[in-house]
Amino acid sequence: MSNKIEREIARRRTFGIISHPDAGKTTLTEKLLLYGGAINMAGAVKSRKAERHATSDWMAIEQERGISVTTSVMKFTYRDFEINLLDTPGHQDFSEDTYRVLTAV
Repeated sequence: MSNKIEREIARRRTFGIISHPDAGKTTLTEKLLLYGGAINMAGAVKSRKAERHATSDWMAIEQERGISVTTSVMKFTYRDFEINLLDTPGHQDFSEDTYRVLTAV
């Protein structure tokens, strides 16, 4: 492998966030995006009537119900590292998506 490819591989960090429902996965994702400089304001997860929804909850059903239905993948640069952030659904009805993410990560 060339030195350039090795350097690029060394810069990559991947975080897959998984846990049971309502444990704060999306809230953690929002905080990492905020503190990593990828967003300027963290969205709200708890309220259906929130003015600003979570960045990773992009589907209408996710915004309406305040739940994650599918895994969201976000990428941003932090201190010269390329961060891949995977926010998974927690509910058992969507567990297949979580298993796919774990396999990929």
